[in-house]
Amino acid sequence: MGFRVPAELERTLFIGGEFVSSASGAVDAILDPSTEEPIGESCRGGRVEVEAAVAAARNAFDSGEWAHMTPAGRVAALTRMYDSLTRRADSICALIVAEAGAVASNARARQFDIPMKHFRRFLELGLRDPVRALPPELSPDSKGGTVVGTAFVVREPVGVVAAITPYNYPYFLNLAKVVPALIAGNTVVLKPSPYTPFQALVLGEAAREAGLPPGVFNVVPGDREAGNTLVTDPRVDMVSFTGSDEVGARIAAQCAPTLKRVILELGGKSALIVRADANKNMALAQALRGFTSHAGQGCAMNTRTLVHRSLYEPFVEALAAMATKVRVGATADAGTEMGPLIRAVARERVESYVESALASGARLRAGGRRPAHLSRGFFYEPTLFDCVDPDSPIVQDEIFGPVGVVLPFADDDEAVALANRSRYGLRGGIVSADVGAAYRMAQRIRTGGLTLNGGAGTQLSDGPFGGIKRSGYGRELGLDGIDEFTNQKLIEIQAG
Repeated sequence: MGFRVPAELERTLFIGGEFVSSASGAVDAILDPSTEEPIGESCRGGRVEVEAAVAAARNAFDSGEWAHMTPAGRVAALTRMYDSLTRRADSICALIVAEAGAVASNARARQFDIPMKHFRRFLELGLRDPVRALPPELSPDSKGGTVVGTAFVVREPVGVVAAITPYNYPYFLNLAKVVPALIAGNTVVLKPSPYTPFQALVLGEAAREAGLPPGVFNVVPGDREAGNTLVTDPRVDMVSFTGSDEVGARIAAQCAPTLKRVILELGGKSALIVRADANKNMALAQALRGFTSHAGQGCAMNTRTLVHRSLYEPFVEALAAMATKVRVGATADAGTEMGPLIRAVARERVESYVESALASGARLRAGGRRPAHLSRGFFYEPTLFDCVDPDSPIVQDEIFGPVGVVLPFADDDEAVALANRSRYGLRGGIVSADVGAAYRMAQRIRTGGLTLNGGAGTQLSDGPFGGIKRSGYGRELGLDGIDEFTNQKLIEIQAG
């Protein structure tokens, strides 16, 4: 028998500090994308449940203690929540594998350990003094004397925050929104993807065990109706959304009438630039990860590889050979290197892009089909194209599947131009022995972040993450990620 979600997480929502059922009783079967077997049934929240969660969050913010608690008090409560999640590490990792389709070999390191590292850093940053004094200024008064004037800048919570997260890295992204919002003194309503509700509900368990006041944190799994209700509710002060640029644009429009604060972490079509002096093995490893890690389901992945013409043909041959050797299979198997897409509709989207690319004359170098040895699960082979039109959909659209493209360039100027030839601007990378030249190129590329020769080796907890252009606006992680959930108030004082 396969994995089954703990019974206490099934058919429930977390509202006002309690696990409750939906008014309609509607439930959805949640599938393991590797086996297509159900792992549990999720309660489907709708308008009634969202409105109840918002009311609980509004009351907890306006009348409760959380917003006015000392930073040390909030950190103490969230430290208990952190400890509760740490005790559940093994079961959460098993849930990440079964619900999100992450491969067992790296679910712990990439989808649990890194977000928990960020959680610890948020706790450290949460102890800072929210009040900053400005330097005094002297000015003449009406009596011929001098007045000393100064002010304090106070960071205050925004209010009720709606956090909306996708299915690809749900545990990671849930924490990246919820923890800094709570650290800053806000109350939160979290709406996870309907494909991955349980990695949100487990946070409700930890919040209750930690003794967070009722209504401070709420979880409502639901569909599009639930999301529309949440973002349009006038009692919500801020929306933090991660997902596609199309949905992000719609959310921004829905928030405009009530002038809500909005953070949008949206799609990407990032470029990895391989200069003529690049370490070939390093570049190949990065290029392969750029479209095969988590079956290509990542907004920051380098799905476009730009290669100097002097390296181009042997590089493409080597990358294609590596792609055909990636072990695709059941996520629970220790030897699996790439798992499935989240659902059949996601695989069908990938297939439509592959068919379109082939019809346009692009050259298929690897993959392009469902694995013959896997009859169950939403799998698709690592797929690589070259000889592509730089403006074609296979190059320009975020496919969110294991599909990469390779394009040649003649010099640094052309590489920069190709990298910028995108409506997105989230991430990117450059591989080069000349780090100074790579740095100068990085300054010319319009994106929210880049790595040089692979970057820092981890996601830095203090590194602001976010994009520009159609990749959205606002930043997550570190002090920048906390400050996004605050307003600044200036309190001026006159002495003398």
